[in-house]
Amino acid sequence: MVEEKLLGLILESLKDPILFADTDHMTRYMNKAAIGFYEGGADLVGRSLMDCHNENSRRMMREVLAALQSSGDDESLYSTDEKARVFMRAVRDREGQVIGYYERYERAPQQG
Repeated sequence: MVEEKLLGLILESLKDPILFADTDHMTRYMNKAAIGFYEGGADLVGRSLMDCHNENSRRMMREVLAALQSSGDDESLYSTDEKARVFMRAVRDREGQVIGYYERYERAPQQG
């Protein structure tokens, strides 16, 4: 099993934002890139993502999480625009139950 400290170092080394939330949409972890990316930074840890989104986004987040929990799928496209595509990716325990999710970004290639 990989040590927790090593896992943390790996996540911190990523250039893309990683934000993990539990099934109540409470922010439990943000890597260094996420702290710099999200408005509010590290102060978001321990807070609900529902406080940071409008009603339409909150509805979509609840629906995507419910779909991940019931379907067995591991990832769902949540949002897309000219800058990035955002996915919600399920995190499961050893029994396959969703314990939370993280937001994964694919940044659009720079036009140049």
